[in-house]
Amino acid sequence: MGLSFSQGTISGVITDDEGAPLIGVTVTVKNETLGTVSDIDGRYSLQLPAGNQKVLYSYIGYRTYELSIDVANGTNYTQDISLSSDKLALDEIVVTGTFTGRSQKESPMSLTVLNGAQLQRLASNSQADILRTVPGITAEGGGGEVATNLFVRGFPSGGQYAFTPLSIDGIPILSTFGLNSSAHDVYFRNDIGLRSLEFVRGGSATLQGAGSVAGIVNYQSIQGSDDPINKVQLEWAQGGRLKTDFLSAGPLSKGFYYAFSGFYRYDEGPLETGLPTRGYQLRGNIKKLFNDGKSKFVLCMQKIDDKVQFYLPYPLDNSNDQRERPIGNDGEEIFTMLSSQLTDFSFNTPFGQFKSPIGDGVTTNGQFIMAELNHQFGNNWKLTAKTKAASYDHWFNLFLDGDGTHNTPETQESYLEDRGISDENAVFTYADNGATLSNTDLLFENRILDRERDMEEVVGEVNLTKTVNIHNLTVGTFMSSTRSLDNNWIHNVLGDFSNSPRAISLSYLDTMGNSVLYSTDGYVEGSGRQTANKTLQSNKVAGYIADEIKLDRFNFDVGLRWERAVGIVSLEDGIGSNNFNKARVQASDIALVLGGLYKLNNNLNIYANGSRGYFFPQLRSLKFADGAAQSYETETVLQGEIGAKYGSRRLAGTAAVFYNALRDRRNVDIVNDGQGGITESIQLQSTRTIGIETSVNYTIFQGFNAYGNLTLQNHRFTQVEGNPEQVGNSIARIPNIMGMIGANYDNGVIDANFSSNFLGSKFANNSNSVELDGFNIVRLDAGYTLALGQNDESLRLGISVFNLLNADGVTEGSPRQGNSQVSGGNFFVGRPILPRRIFLRASFEF
Repeated sequence: MGLSFSQGTISGVITDDEGAPLIGVTVTVKNETLGTVSDIDGRYSLQLPAGNQKVLYSYIGYRTYELSIDVANGTNYTQDISLSSDKLALDEIVVTGTFTGRSQKESPMSLTVLNGAQLQRLASNSQADILRTVPGITAEGGGGEVATNLFVRGFPSGGQYAFTPLSIDGIPILSTFGLNSSAHDVYFRNDIGLRSLEFVRGGSATLQGAGSVAGIVNYQSIQGSDDPINKVQLEWAQGGRLKTDFLSAGPLSKGFYYAFSGFYRYDEGPLETGLPTRGYQLRGNIKKLFNDGKSKFVLCMQKIDDKVQFYLPYPLDNSNDQRERPIGNDGEEIFTMLSSQLTDFSFNTPFGQFKSPIGDGVTTNGQFIMAELNHQFGNNWKLTAKTKAASYDHWFNLFLDGDGTHNTPETQESYLEDRGISDENAVFTYADNGATLSNTDLLFENRILDRERDMEEVVGEVNLTKTVNIHNLTVGTFMSSTRSLDNNWIHNVLGDFSNSPRAISLSYLDTMGNSVLYSTDGYVEGSGRQTANKTLQSNKVAGYIADEIKLDRFNFDVGLRWERAVGIVSLEDGIGSNNFNKARVQASDIALVLGGLYKLNNNLNIYANGSRGYFFPQLRSLKFADGAAQSYETETVLQGEIGAKYGSRRLAGTAAVFYNALRDRRNVDIVNDGQGGITESIQLQSTRTIGIETSVNYTIFQGFNAYGNLTLQNHRFTQVEGNPEQVGNSIARIPNIMGMIGANYDNGVIDANFSSNFLGSKFANNSNSVELDGFNIVRLDAGYTLALGQNDESLRLGISVFNLLNADGVTEGSPRQGNSQVSGGNFFVGRPILPRRIFLRASFEF
């Protein structure tokens, strides 16, 4: 649509296709930093500069509307806008995987967008609760709030975010993976200050920022605007959870805005351990517009101080081949081996006495500060610059899944026999009351692993874009320097076999008649030791050039990236020996991306893309022989997909066929060493995956829609160093089928959402000796919104139920047992889904 009026103000009312006003619609001038949002009545007003302008009206869940205006004749204009429903956000303007900003529908790649309300209601236990709703993703969240294991499109991984970095506002939380095994989400928690999630899959993600292989998880923060917004959310949940979230955003003065959010929570669940989760996070940004709206400066910050309990696999009852939660000595069901009675132990090391911080769980205390500058030069030039500095004190402390040799409950008789202790005068007593164990009580010896992983990082990215007719040319550079510790301590503890085990003391008389303490209040004497003393650093520099070509019916993407990574490693060979293996290694490679999209009509687009990328081996995988480091070479990644995107008034859908191949992957698994410790097992692997992804959303009537997605994938090993018999096997922990179905109702007062996530069967290890059954996770979320006071002041009372049917499917076996794990026996070491949990929320908005 074309209009002609002078430099001045455009204003009007924005409604949906049923005539109801839309609150919070973003109204911007294309290629400018000018913008506003609609108020509670859908009204908006925006000043426009002179010349030919395009005004964009965008709102998550609705199709973006573009209005062409020639500002020339000195007349202000009133323009009412009606936006059509777009439940898959195909017309939502995205900023991930593109240098210019464009709709999801016009991007020649697979994209998923979730809005702030969806994020707020999906967040229950961890990132997995959100990310498992995205096609192509397997997300394991049985460990609790942090360390989600993420698998994308069949790429092999031990979990975490190996191929898919977690980003905030376009900058990765951590630009380098593999300095240690801590997942990216230990440094960040979701709060209600997030505007949206954009998940880009495929090789196009290789070009920008840290250069992802399989995709980018990019959270966008709410920024202030002329219309203030304030939110407070109170949350209660089973198991002693209390959480308070807040958001406040708005103007400070003309062209100067703020947005701050954060939370504090205390949680004694979701599993009862006696070890609470507690902590807070504060985030904020300040935005300044200047140079008549042609320049924007944003300063962001985060401060986090949090302690989270983490749950690993434990022995499940396998007597009937069911892998169910077992019954303990006290006749109660067992959910976890974490225990407050098995904490605070100390032992001597070559560097002095070490006190285990296991009671704190996974701890993160630190902050980042980030700055972004955007400037529109004349003649269609645009500059974008970002930088971030981060520093975190971080410990990842966990109860492992056994003693490394037995790994399952033992009778008292077999426990003594296997350790060469005579049972004639051995005494097992409970540490809390001195009572002697019943003869039938089982024992479980476990290990506690404490890992110090302080991290600091500096990141910068600068790019310059020039629009020339149909071309949007971008040239840029990315730089990062990341340094991390990887110091490990391990010790053994003895408890009974019950939920949150009670500490056990064991004493006996030796052959000389002397009293010997084998375990004191649960601590196995002499077991404590430091096992690793490492410092690792990665320095990266990259340059890229890309062109986004826009024709009438065709869009094309082409890009090239060159990158060099330098790794600096220092690890002590024998703790306390002062003998260090040190190395400086480096590698470089080139990535190429090609993509194209064709608009068949107003509703249907088809696209294809292909890429050749790379992955830098994890520095923690670097081994030494006779003091010399092994070779350090990139791993080649090939990807391609063909797909379609359809969007109409009532129906939206996507479909894609994808292929990826990974060559000479230096895989790292943390496994038992057979002597009670753990070690890093390194193995070269090559894989390939072929799959299909689909998603659909259908509006049945106003406010009520049904949705779903389905992923089918066939993944295989094509090369396995040292284990050629595994060639042709399926990749561990990745199902061949997964999907989701659901329905959502929202009339502005009553809202309800019901969904079911299905994950098909998968193998626990690469040898495919253990198959895990598929399972469903059903979720329910409902709320009632009351109007309070005036304007848009409201209170939403909500209930959310995670795992409504209380399914107990097993998400993984024991990674530390690896290929040696088998299906038989009375016990199977595995990690079940977290049990059903009910959340109650009261959300105030004003």
